[in-house]
Amino acid sequence: MVQVAARQRAATTVTSARQSLGAKGEAQAARWYQDNGYQVVDRNWRCREGEIDLIVRLRRTIVFCEVKTRSSDAYGLPAEAVTRAKRDRLRHLAAKWLAQSPIRPVGIRFDVAAILDGQLEVIEGAF
Repeated sequence: MVQVAARQRAATTVTSARQSLGAKGEAQAARWYQDNGYQVVDRNWRCREGEIDLIVRLRRTIVFCEVKTRSSDAYGLPAEAVTRAKRDRLRHLAAKWLAQSPIRPVGIRFDVAAILDGQLEVIEGAF
């Protein structure tokens, strides 16, 4: 019983730390977009099928951004975590968001904000 409780506490601590790292990365990416003239339209938009980390707007273009934050490259680079399945899911989620939104953009774009050890790289038009 004691070992199970200790493992659960350790898992909760790791999950909490991971969530905190992800939230910091999303805030850093949102600041970058704002500093570059974009308006943040939505953060962590959720529906039953999943979540879009960041939705921003520059004039009449909507950008759907997947934010990947890593403290090291021990498990690969952040952008490498955006697999084909993840890209397909983001396209589906973007279509759902657009169907529900009153915004009618002229263009859309999918970016990846890759943050490694605090260094941000925004890959515009990543897919």
